[in-house]
Amino acid sequence: VGIARLFAVALSCLAFSLVASAGHFEGPYGTWCMFTWCFCFTVTLLVLLLELLELYPLLPLSWDDFTSAFSMLAALMVFTSSVVFPAIFVSSPCSSDRCARQAVATTASCLCFLAYAVEVSLTRAKPGDISSFLSTVPGLLKVFEAFVACLIFSLLDAYSGQSGLMWCVAVYALCFIFTFLIIIFTIGRCLTYIPCPLEKLLVGYNFLATLMYLTATVLWPLYSFRGRGRPNPCGTDCLWNKRLGVTFLTIFNLIAYSVDLVYSTRMVFFRAP
Repeated sequence: VGIARLFAVALSCLAFSLVASAGHFEGPYGTWCMFTWCFCFTVTLLVLLLELLELYPLLPLSWDDFTSAFSMLAALMVFTSSVVFPAIFVSSPCSSDRCARQAVATTASCLCFLAYAVEVSLTRAKPGDISSFLSTVPGLLKVFEAFVACLIFSLLDAYSGQSGLMWCVAVYALCFIFTFLIIIFTIGRCLTYIPCPLEKLLVGYNFLATLMYLTATVLWPLYSFRGRGRPNPCGTDCLWNKRLGVTFLTIFNLIAYSVDLVYSTRMVFFRAP
């Protein structure tokens, strides 16, 4: 795990250094990619230092849950940056010095994603072990669901005045809030203050979230594309493309909540002796 984190620090540093030296990362997409690499570099380096100096037990949080959640979040963030950056900024054919730096930065970003993915696989809880909730499959899915909801929020545009679309936005917001609170309460060791069993609460919440996302999966494309064809031209900021992206992300979260429901149900009702 330590070696994976060292690779992640080195590769994220290489990625944002090369992009900064190329000087071509303007706009919201470039800013997102640079923020991702800098954020992951800083937090991973901080994690390494705290573990090296053995200072993490002094923090008022569950360290295993925090590192598991962060490694999953970092893997998702770096993956999106590894896809978005070359699609927006790397031109073809790649012949200039700036383009070569951007291509190497993209390669470093892809390798950085692999480093975080290895860390997630190494720290994932074994079957039957629920001592660290966010390292279990349902815990990792919670991070994935919250991240996908954030991507959906970044693509939402021009939905007011249509009841179907407004319901979908309410679904995205409510599910994100409750999922985010579960993650924060787990890291902050606040789950003991919940007046009902966490396992049964998660099963009930995942069931409701799955039903709500099922309605959003039907209503969002129905209200977004009814009577509307794809305009030509349709660039990066085209409303039709954004709504198509929200449609696919909604399906991804529906699948995630469905798998989460299955795993949570197995953890509650089919525990191994």
